[in-house]
Amino acid sequence: MLMIPAGVCQKCREADRKETMLRSLKDIQGYQVNATDGDIGTVANILFDDKDWAIRYLVVETGGFFDNHRVLISPISFGEPDWSAKQFPLALTMAKVKDSPGIDTDKPVSRQHERDLHGYYGYPYYWGYSGIWGMGAYPSMLANARFDEPITAGPGPALYDVHLRSAAELRGYHIQGSDDAIGHLEDLIIDDETWAVRYLVIDTSNWWFGKKVLVSPLWAGKISWAERNVYVDMSRQSIKDSPQWIPGEAIDREYETDLYNYYGRPPYWSIDRGADTK
Repeated sequence: MLMIPAGVCQKCREADRKETMLRSLKDIQGYQVNATDGDIGTVANILFDDKDWAIRYLVVETGGFFDNHRVLISPISFGEPDWSAKQFPLALTMAKVKDSPGIDTDKPVSRQHERDLHGYYGYPYYWGYSGIWGMGAYPSMLANARFDEPITAGPGPALYDVHLRSAAELRGYHIQGSDDAIGHLEDLIIDDETWAVRYLVIDTSNWWFGKKVLVSPLWAGKISWAERNVYVDMSRQSIKDSPQWIPGEAIDREYETDLYNYYGRPPYWSIDRGADTK
């Protein structure tokens, strides 16, 4: 079984967890989104990339100034989130957001829509490179590059290659283990700096009296959107015996180390693409 040395764990806890936290995606819904000159609206949904498992856009329910329609806001646009006040400040004006390309958020968002949106805001494309955000692991890298570098796409996928999915839709999907059904997906846990999805929250209450466990999305073999199933490559028994997670409790590096050691998997902080570049 793969074991993570205690010294490495301690180093990660001291360096990586000073500012970064893991947060529930459900808790972020309803957060206020603010432009530099006024309020835009509240978070109604989140779109994530089911290929790289990263949050790509907030779906924001706007007010009267925006004709009450929904807009997409990328983490590239964020200032420093105020987690205690439940606010996302943006480095954008209200007029800039209002005039952004119209997108029907009730339909799949194509790569062409993303190209239009990134072109409008002057952001480099995040796709087609080795990191989850261009060449790195942080959306702030693309924000810093927007005025200095041309918008390029690299060798990326076709214009209509759709990988963006609704987090609200994914909740409630059945979790299918390698041998049997396990429970249903209740939430996603994200890293609040990279905006990577770190864990799927699985509710096993149908079998084990309300026990909730965490599984890395990297251990999910596939998602069947037609069947509403998420397939993971662990047995039902192994998930039953995995470390329990209690909602509301902070997920620290010690818990994560125990989880990865239990499954014998390499931890994400040792394999993150572009994580050494910020």
